[in-house]
Amino acid sequence: MRRIWGRANSSNVMKLLWLAEELSIPYERVDAGGPFGITDTATYRTMNPNGLVPSLEEDGFTLWESNAILRYLAGEHGAGAPIWPAEPRARARIDQWMDWQQTTLNRPQTVVFLGLIRTKPEQRDTAAIAQGVIAAGKVWGLLDRELAVHPYVVGEALTLADIALGVHVHRWFSFEIERPDTPHLRAWYDRLLGRPAYARHCAQPVT
Repeated sequence: MRRIWGRANSSNVMKLLWLAEELSIPYERVDAGGPFGITDTATYRTMNPNGLVPSLEEDGFTLWESNAILRYLAGEHGAGAPIWPAEPRARARIDQWMDWQQTTLNRPQTVVFLGLIRTKPEQRDTAAIAQGVIAAGKVWGLLDRELAVHPYVVGEALTLADIALGVHVHRWFSFEIERPDTPHLRAWYDRLLGRPAYARHCAQPVT
């Protein structure tokens, strides 16, 4: 039995659900984290010592870190396909953008997300949010320039790079903020919205 542990409104869980549907990978999702708790229990910490979601459990094998889980599942079920190609340089370009999502995009966008979505209006640090919007806009602008060259993050087809970043672009376009003009980023987001698995698992109300 393959289980994905994590609440459905977690961006890192959304990645896995989207990929699983794209590749027709069967799974059971178990609510964990946030209001569901569980992540602080000794049993869960044995599986994921960070006490975060998601976690993958599969026939005695466990794995944490969402992008690592994406690579594992794609390697098991989509290796050699465009979503996770075998050619080392093609795969390295995908890895580059997956790492960029975690190291470059997450920092400013998390400030905006937590400030606008997870903080009561009267408690918001408006200056920090404004700075986060500016910083995140610059980061998204870099991807906008890349998407002017090809329809998906690294080329003509959907890859793990799109999955790692796509969950966050929905949040970006959902925030009630003034955004810089990024027509290629918007066109890419619209292409993702046309994929049933993305619409079902990622393009939901941001909470």
